[in-house]
Amino acid sequence: MKNNVTYDKAYKFAIRVVKAYKYLVEEKREFVLSKQLLKSGTSIGANIAEANGAISKADFSAKISIAYKECLKTKYWLSLLKDTGYIDIKSFDSIYQDADEIGKILFSILKKTE
Repeated sequence: MKNNVTYDKAYKFAIRVVKAYKYLVEEKREFVLSKQLLKSGTSIGANIAEANGAISKADFSAKISIAYKECLKTKYWLSLLKDTGYIDIKSFDSIYQDADEIGKILFSILKKTE
């Protein structure tokens, strides 16, 4: 994939999400919320990858929009996992901050493509 800062950040974030999922399943024995986190957290980068191969501006915007919405969903699952005691505040703050940064970048991209 060509040099794309947003894609790279989302890819690294997806790796963190996969590791968080493994921790939640193996250590906390949590299977429902963690699966939702895994789906939405890895979907961000997958949709950015699709956007990078878009065939039109509208196609690009649609994929970035989906990536942004998946990011919002991921932040929701992270908050729920924190508030139910599955992840501690330090871990939450770190991964949530990454998700928030990606979300801001995606929102900025969306505004520029309107």
